[in-house]
Amino acid sequence: MKSTKEFFQNKKILIYGYGKTGKSAFNFLKTKNNLKVFDDNLPLTNLPYNKKFTRGSDRVRDFDYVLLSPGINYRKCLLSNEIIKNKEKIISDLDVFYKSFPENFFITITGTNGKSTTCKLLYQVLKSQGIHTKLVGNIGKSILSNYHFTEKTLFVVEASSYQIEYSKYYKTNFAAILNVSVDHLERHGNFKNYVKSKIKLILMQNKSSYAFIENKNKIIDKILNKKKINSKVLRVDKKIYLKFQKLIKNNYLNNNVNQKNLIFVFNICNFLKINLKKIIPTLNKFKGLRFRNEIVINSKKIKVINDSKSTSFSSTQELIDTKKKTFWILGGLPKKRDKFTLSKKDCFNLRAYIFGKNAEFFVKRLKDKVHYQKFNNMISAIKKIKIDFKKEQMSNEKIILFSPASASFDDFKNFEDRGKYFNYQLRKIGINGKK
Repeated sequence: MKSTKEFFQNKKILIYGYGKTGKSAFNFLKTKNNLKVFDDNLPLTNLPYNKKFTRGSDRVRDFDYVLLSPGINYRKCLLSNEIIKNKEKIISDLDVFYKSFPENFFITITGTNGKSTTCKLLYQVLKSQGIHTKLVGNIGKSILSNYHFTEKTLFVVEASSYQIEYSKYYKTNFAAILNVSVDHLERHGNFKNYVKSKIKLILMQNKSSYAFIENKNKIIDKILNKKKINSKVLRVDKKIYLKFQKLIKNNYLNNNVNQKNLIFVFNICNFLKINLKKIIPTLNKFKGLRFRNEIVINSKKIKVINDSKSTSFSSTQELIDTKKKTFWILGGLPKKRDKFTLSKKDCFNLRAYIFGKNAEFFVKRLKDKVHYQKFNNMISAIKKIKIDFKKEQMSNEKIILFSPASASFDDFKNFEDRGKYFNYQLRKIGINGKK
């Protein structure tokens, strides 16, 4: 199989950002193109020899394309003035791969919450049915680092709003928008722009493509009704999933968040004419992704959920079981316009343990609805929960929900680092689910 097709050959391309995406793009494109590389956070000595973009001697306008890593905000980067003037040159790694291998089948999943889990579920289900499938995009390997596949390989792609915003040519056979709630406003400016970045995935499809969206989503519907849609838009049917719900015995999938993810998985598989009963064993063996609604302790007395991936209230609220006594640990780097929308009645069984230097942000949003306590750090919050357990006599299961509803960058490298730290402190402090 050829590594590239003619569309991205003999071009002058600036690769902006030399992380996972940038490195894979460089290796993919280097034999057929004239490349330069630039990274705001790396000295020129860390970039490929004789391929450095040198400010002053090199100019963005002289390139055919600028391949931007999704983590770079072109409005606030070091080359922002030039990039803004040449915005039409921006492309993504998804564009390069699609143009290079247009004969392959792409299922692309986006949404505010649940993208990674839904992609992993769908990937494992398709693979179990003998379909040669690759899982790429915002999960796992960069799409341009994949070499071992054929024209029959199906790609399950997790796409962030950033990737879609920067894409110019990418067309997916199936597009799925799981949900949309307030997120990434610091990047997109406002909620409307954020929603548009998601819906762009559908707008770029052709007539032979299909889009899967929620049955009722006023936000998405309002924008789609004003746009010309080439693809066929399908509303996911909950009934398709409900027929098989009782057969799913996996504890990890038995919550509101993952049930919504499963509705999309069942609808897509049904459309592909896969025998839905045959996918049940795979779903029952599914272990889930670390730090995404991960059950780290599960006993008759206590369930501990590590949802370190949560970076917003909307993500956390889906996990809160209003009928069970829940000790919620939260805190971190908040999203300024984030809102907590559960009612006071919904929060009757909820206790919030807020930690960190941004505690006041969370207090303002919870104080009239949730009983809360403030702590300097996560360790103090966990220790206090252990004390509160002993005070309260409860026969029913207690839940500790570590779902920070905020970014991790104030004290941790990433959400994985934060999730590992929580698990370590849980063991160290001695919360283990035993009597």
